[in-house]
Amino acid sequence: MVRSKLPIAILSIEGTNCDRELVVALRSLGARPEVVHLKQFEGREVRAADRRRLSDYAALFLPGGFSAGDYVRAGAILAARVRAALGPELEEFVRSGRLVAGICNGFQVAIELGLLPGRPSGRLGPAEAALITNDSGRFECRPTFVAWDGGRFPPLRDLPRGTRFLFPSAHGEGKLVLGGDAAARRRQLEEDGQVLFRWVAPDGGPARYPWNPNGSEGDIAGLTNPQGNVFGLMPHPERSFFRAQAPDWSRSASFRGWGDGHRFLEAVVRHAERGAA
Repeated sequence: MVRSKLPIAILSIEGTNCDRELVVALRSLGARPEVVHLKQFEGREVRAADRRRLSDYAALFLPGGFSAGDYVRAGAILAARVRAALGPELEEFVRSGRLVAGICNGFQVAIELGLLPGRPSGRLGPAEAALITNDSGRFECRPTFVAWDGGRFPPLRDLPRGTRFLFPSAHGEGKLVLGGDAAARRRQLEEDGQVLFRWVAPDGGPARYPWNPNGSEGDIAGLTNPQGNVFGLMPHPERSFFRAQAPDWSRSASFRGWGDGHRFLEAVVRHAERGAA
């Protein structure tokens, strides 16, 4: 598929607020992103011309923000609405191998849907993990570093394990906790290659606060499902897409060019493009 025709849906409801940054980033990569309100997928209170079908897209992004005010739990209300409106369609979308991306609040939604850590069947189900209040007890908004863990995520398979990215964080509920025997479950996810990113210090060493901004065990900052086509991460690659967004941009000779978010999202779009061909 020609990349300029690669359709990517960015799901929106009241409270999502990182959708426009994703539009700019994905459009800069040559894709065709579209912000789609959940009602457009439902066909509720919209004109026929504005109706959308999930199956018409090559990838689905669940963006950051505070969907439905993050009442109850972060991402819980949007997850419940998606489950009711799109459950079977979303399961088929995942089984087809198309990408589903959850960033920050979107990661929380994917956890609540049971898409992450996920099941081999690709089916939705009860949550097997949770993203809870940061150990600091407050909203953490800061530059952070993550390292690629060398797992089964196809877009990054050619990168050396440990490759670092600077992605900003902005969340109050980002501490990953796993259900059941948490230690055994974490070992299983590591063995299965489902750890996408880990928090690291700027030199690549172990992350202590504030470099692990929430206290997640194992410094886990992102996960994939068993197949590798659903992924979620707490920090924001779309907020480090341009060099001018970097915290040290004024120390360089030029603020023009790309940041680490460009490198990551380019790999994601390239993979989606190959899958849609």
